[in-house]
Amino acid sequence: MRVQRIVANIESTDVAKADAFYRDVLGLALAMDQGWIRTYTSGEKMTVQVSFATEGGSGTPVPPLSIEVDDLEEALRRVKDAGIRVEYGPQSEPWGVRRFYVRDPLGTLINVLQHEEADPP
Repeated sequence: MRVQRIVANIESTDVAKADAFYRDVLGLALAMDQGWIRTYTSGEKMTVQVSFATEGGSGTPVPPLSIEVDDLEEALRRVKDAGIRVEYGPQSEPWGVRRFYVRDPLGTLINVLQHEEADPP
């Protein structure tokens, strides 16, 4: 048996509120809308990963979702343009990522990150 994917399911009383962040800010596509559930995707195959933590690193709370982007500054610009408050960062962390925390319109704490390139030798 091989795990194909892991899906994050976030409980919400109004699934349409997710559009404002996941579609409009992050640019994900609405892949499925059953009325009671909405699924967003990048359309790309993603690596299966699940993490368990006692903290979010650097003394921060554990965010239920981490979203890796290819351009953190662009993500930050979109978040600010949407009037979303940044709760942590942006911060370069000792384990090689630059990141910031925000809450989506449903109140979920999101870790938005980009891996930093190592300095050339």
